[in-house]
Amino acid sequence: MSDKTPIRRMAHYVAEVDEGGLGAVDAVRVAERKSNLWLDAWRDLRGRWMFWIAGVFVVFLIIVALFPSMFAPLDPFACDLNNSNDGPAPGHPFGYNFQGCDVYSRVVHGTSTSLSVGIIVTIIIAVMGIVIGAFAGFFGGWIDSLLMRIGDMFFAIPYVLAAVVIMSVFLNDRNILVVSLAIGFFGWPATARILRAEILRVRSADYVMASEALGVSRVRTMFTHVMPNSIAPVIVLSTVGLAAAITAEATLSFLGVGLPPEFISWGNDIAQAQNRLRTDPMPLIWPSIALSLTVLSFIMLGETVRDALDPKARALR
Repeated sequence: MSDKTPIRRMAHYVAEVDEGGLGAVDAVRVAERKSNLWLDAWRDLRGRWMFWIAGVFVVFLIIVALFPSMFAPLDPFACDLNNSNDGPAPGHPFGYNFQGCDVYSRVVHGTSTSLSVGIIVTIIIAVMGIVIGAFAGFFGGWIDSLLMRIGDMFFAIPYVLAAVVIMSVFLNDRNILVVSLAIGFFGWPATARILRAEILRVRSADYVMASEALGVSRVRTMFTHVMPNSIAPVIVLSTVGLAAAITAEATLSFLGVGLPPEFISWGNDIAQAQNRLRTDPMPLIWPSIALSLTVLSFIMLGETVRDALDPKARALR
């Protein structure tokens, strides 16, 4: 090669200067919407018609239960045998039952009893299930084995059958609290198992290990970090369980071991009207419709909340 041969120099290309800078790239975009499990669930629920129908009906039921006299001013215990089995009349849209009581007034006032039993049972089941499931899932070991074996024993006993036996013992002391305790005391194992499984999934997360590494006590870590991220399935189960509790109370009252006749209950009214189903079915049909709509509304609400809290279900829609 000749010394006079020109040397070709490689060209260097320099990228354009980013006028935004690294600060703009790494900056937190505060204008974006915040997102977490509960916010995503609410955004999903807002666009679902079934949630609004069930939610509005549930709110309406709560108002009726709290202020029954506003919707039915007549005394549900004011019965006149002269009106026995009479049909609808002005001010009495559902007619009268065999004892001459206003069916509409009894259906409205029975809402308070059914919702009271359902709410108390749900609270009992939720408290027992959360405490037992949380300690079993988070601490594990012999605590988990002991609590789950106790849960297995309760699982082997149908809670409606157990409630029938308990209420047969307390025939002279039947009231809303006793019925609720009889149903709720045997209904917690499902809640405990579901929460335990969810806690087993959450307790291995990085933020849980970081909390323990910082010296936070295990009990505080459980209630501060693990429980808030595991409670969603329990909320869904409690919503559906409330409907089951209302059905259980009506079943006990229908069998004659639930609330006594001095309590207005849909189950009591159905039981009293069953013998005259062929001759006068309306006193049985109206409380049955109220019971069915109430149970259906809570089930629909629980189903929509369950789908909204499940990210996989949202992704498939």
